[in-house]
Amino acid sequence: MSLFDGLPLAGRVALVTGASRGIGKGCALELAAAGAAVYITGRTTGPGQHPLPGTVGATAQEITSEGGTATAVACDHRDDDAVRGVFDRIAADHGRLDVVVNNAFAIPDEMTSGLPFWEVPISNWDDIIDVGTRSAYVASVLAAPAMIGQGDGLIANISSSGATEYAWHVAYGVGKCALDRMTADCARELQGTGVSMVSVWPGFVRTERIDVAVEAGVELPPSLNVSVAESPRFTGRAVTVLAVDPNRSRCTGQAVSARDLADTYGFTDVDGRLPPGPLHDRTG
Repeated sequence: MSLFDGLPLAGRVALVTGASRGIGKGCALELAAAGAAVYITGRTTGPGQHPLPGTVGATAQEITSEGGTATAVACDHRDDDAVRGVFDRIAADHGRLDVVVNNAFAIPDEMTSGLPFWEVPISNWDDIIDVGTRSAYVASVLAAPAMIGQGDGLIANISSSGATEYAWHVAYGVGKCALDRMTADCARELQGTGVSMVSVWPGFVRTERIDVAVEAGVELPPSLNVSVAESPRFTGRAVTVLAVDPNRSRCTGQAVSARDLADTYGFTDVDGRLPPGPLHDRTG
């Protein structure tokens, strides 16, 4: 069921990075439901390539089955040339780009292990910072000229309350903090262009990773209550209402939670609930 009565993003073009599953998939589904032609990127193109379910093709197929328009593009966001190719393809196909959701993120196995930084591979830093912070910067660099040229656009960076408090892994917090700083500084340089950049903080999201953990009997910390978790589409709705709002510049440069946006714009999760919001609101 769509968040909107009509198709307010009809004729608009969106790109969601890292949309094989999770929050990226949720964003792609919601943007498409609002009428946008959505391009989705990811590295998983076939079953068995990733331990979790989901592929870029399956996300695109789900969108089309719901009456939307989607194009799946295999892309490793460590490869700048491959990323540039995605933007070139969108330009050739449509000649415009209205929304970019920077969601691509690499989660090393050790990120949720609880091990201290000196006991995990140094490569964890590169995995998290390269795909999650640097990749968002690269996509923003490539998106900005098209959006500036048309005098309008939204770049939404999927961040986290881990930007302001400890969460999971040292490199995770550093990456999210840097992402929010990038949002603020890019928005400053984008002033007067009509292009907005916003960081969006989900709360605890019931992704495929969480579902697999629950099915395996993994005990989650008390702050991660699956019964009140957000669906991936809740963040998608937050991004979509910003994309639809002609006054979205009031949020540019800011880090805002999906729950705060729900309170502001009056939407709920797909089951009609209002999730509790970022973890820092619950853990003190």
